[in-house]
Amino acid sequence: MDLAYIPSPSTGVIHLGPIPLRGYAFCIIIGVFVAVWLGNKRWIARGGRPGTVADIAVWAVPFGLVGGRLYHVVTDYQLYFSEGQNWVDAFKIWEGGLGIWGAIALGALGAWIGCRRRGIPLPAWADALAPGIALAQAIGRWGNWFNQELYGRATDLPWALKISEGDNRVAGTYHPTFLYESLWCIGVALLVIWADRRFKLGHGRAFALYVAAYCVGRGWIEYMRVDEAHHVLGLRLNVWTSIVVFVLAVVYLVFSARLRPGREEIVEPDPSGDRDRSKAGSKAGSAADAPDASDAAEGREELEGSPSADGRPDGDVNTADGTEAAKKS
Repeated sequence: MDLAYIPSPSTGVIHLGPIPLRGYAFCIIIGVFVAVWLGNKRWIARGGRPGTVADIAVWAVPFGLVGGRLYHVVTDYQLYFSEGQNWVDAFKIWEGGLGIWGAIALGALGAWIGCRRRGIPLPAWADALAPGIALAQAIGRWGNWFNQELYGRATDLPWALKISEGDNRVAGTYHPTFLYESLWCIGVALLVIWADRRFKLGHGRAFALYVAAYCVGRGWIEYMRVDEAHHVLGLRLNVWTSIVVFVLAVVYLVFSARLRPGREEIVEPDPSGDRDRSKAGSKAGSAADAPDASDAAEGREELEGSPSADGRPDGDVNTADGTEAAKKS
């Protein structure tokens, strides 16, 4: 008899009249909002402008959703294109199935387009968003709980996840790998925030640290899962992906720190600030070109002449004195 376990919801969707409200979709949406909110705060702290993160996310999020779904469908094609399966189900994203690797890859392409339109370096934007992405994954993993999917091996631990009978699943208690990954992602977010403050990470290194740290956790969590997956040399495909991506992230961290140490001083151009500086420069130039009031007064004084001993200006000629001087000479 199980004394303790984590219950699963009886359904992952609630119908509000004809409108279905799906727990999986809510988790994804909430995660996106948290990522943008935290990323905006970090971007402003780096000297960026409010709203820029959200503007670029408008490009990154749709690309990321498409990329995540494509990765899932390609790597688990048998779920949609094998005999007896309906290929239309490949478009039903609300039923679950987003591959983080495809989401990050294609999402980066969308972010690059958005950054290019705003004249912003993509690595700086990625650094600001990195811990927010980790938190978005932590929240999004609870969508798997609503769908009763992606759990681990059977266990009788007190925190086991209770799964009910359903399509392609057997009732029982299993390792809650969704919870393991959620907690791991929270830890990754905290690690990136701490390291960024401590070492002033820049030029994409905060994002690379997030990727490397996530891959470490995803590797051992993926090893515990029992859902159907392709295997290569005895390991699940996603385990190999974690290993390869981890190595690439570490290599980037090392070489980036050597080639471009420090952090970007300017992450976003400010056109209004440039105009203000040009105006200030023109005003300073005008002030420098204008004659000083004291100089003008001295000039007038020299033109008028300095007063003589008898109180008359030197420039004034006494006619009588001038006549007497002429007679004496």
